Amino acid sequence: MSEITEQLNKQLKNNQSEKIIKDEKMDRWFTGREISEDVEQLKQVFVRQKIGYQDVVLICLPNMAAYPVITQAIWEVGAIMHPIAATTPESELLAEINENTYAGYFVEDQMAEYIQNYRSTQLATGELNTVNNLNLLIDQTNLHHDAKTPAENDLALIMNTSGTTGKPKRVGLSHKILFNAVEHDIESHQLTEQDTVLVIMPMFHINAQAVCLLSTRLSGGKIVVAEKFSASKFWDQVKNNHVTWVSVVPTIINILLLNQKANDRYSDDIKLRFVRSSSFSLPIDKLTEFQQRFHTVILEGYGMTETASQCTINPFSQRKIGSAGKPFKTEVAIVNEGKTTQQANKLGEIAVKGDHVISHYLDVQTDSFHNGWFLTGDLGYFDSEGYLFVKGRKKDIINHGGEKVSPAQVENSLSQLDFVKEVAVIATPDLLYGEAVTAVIISRSPMDENEQRQDLMTHATETLANYERPTRIYFVKDFPRNPTGKVLRKQLQSQIISMSAEEVHE
Repeated sequence: MSEITEQLNKQLKNNQSEKIIKDEKMDRWFTGREISEDVEQLKQVFVRQKIGYQDVVLICLPNMAAYPVITQAIWEVGAIMHPIAATTPESELLAEINENTYAGYFVEDQMAEYIQNYRSTQLATGELNTVNNLNLLIDQTNLHHDAKTPAENDLALIMNTSGTTGKPKRVGLSHKILFNAVEHDIESHQLTEQDTVLVIMPMFHINAQAVCLLSTRLSGGKIVVAEKFSASKFWDQVKNNHVTWVSVVPTIINILLLNQKANDRYSDDIKLRFVRSSSFSLPIDKLTEFQQRFHTVILEGYGMTETASQCTINPFSQRKIGSAGKPFKTEVAIVNEGKTTQQANKLGEIAVKGDHVISHYLDVQTDSFHNGWFLTGDLGYFDSEGYLFVKGRKKDIINHGGEKVSPAQVENSLSQLDFVKEVAVIATPDLLYGEAVTAVIISRSPMDENEQRQDLMTHATETLANYERPTRIYFVKDFPRNPTGKVLRKQLQSQIISMSAEEVHE
């Protein structure tokens, strides 16, 4: 049996009578014994239905306490789990099913009926301690296999990347890669059995799977599963469950600062050891305000699906605001003029290697792998003390009159304004400068757009270099997004160019 499945079983065995996982929606804690019973029951279903060695099982469910159960049961028969968003549209789910080979599907009732109209399936329903009704559709078209004990290099998890230009690539993570990544997370976050994590990130993301669920289970801690993030419930969930840490994205931190209901529920007796933030750097004023108001620390880091999450993290004792921290159990270099370097202040593409980094994608082969390095597509640099600063995507850089503008830099600035719910900065054609710095805003305020546009320009003048300031600003209700929720910048760019053309025509 692989090391990670051994450790998961060990945690359950050592906590038979201890409450270790809670489902917030059910408002119920589950003991190690109850989780063990569910894992064993689900394993028997897999064995009967011939779902086994390296068969792939698709999971399209919201966050729930049964998720860790499903994960462990799949791995113990040697199968592979592939989680996707519970909100995936029916047409996209059907395309996923038709393009890939699955032995079974965990879905909710409505989606089960939809799949049955298009695939030859057998429905196996059942009740577990952790869920009242669980639908497993057995695909009768695809070949199944007997259960087998997984080896370290066998695939355990397939994740869709959060690509920004089109269809996500599939990343395959082995048992060994996951175990290595989780061990690094435990060490860098100083996790112990005294910790309790609140899971609010969606479980089809690597952050929730590796950083939150697996690292907590292997370190012996407790898990509180929320179906989704709720600002008004957040501090009650932290307080009532004695939560010691949580992993979020910067958008959640901004919401917690702005939401009055959330602020009203906070109390000084809450003991949140740290908040882990990733995806993009927080503006300095937001980070400082959050730490001071809520009496905790924010650890910013850098990682991705292809690395089973974390590559760099800010050390507890030496945090540097604005940086993604220092490499942790990962080799990180900057590709500058075709050569890799760790030299300070050299801007280039971030490259990584390590025992938790993939060596290839499952489907298409790309130029992302070179001489043992994974080329991330992100731009960044090291400072003189070895801290990494991420400046945005290589392919997203805007050439404004010869000046290179990082969209992330401009987005970080504009997101400081309270009425900005989301912002995406893209390039649009400009006759004079080649490319215009174009800010696309989703506003949370009913204020007049012209007034907001003026506030944005004033703020940009105060916080950005002249060439970085937006020359065009558009307001939209939402962005085009891929199945994992990331903005499809190319589609957004086409949308804004069309809007611009219509304005000229009028």
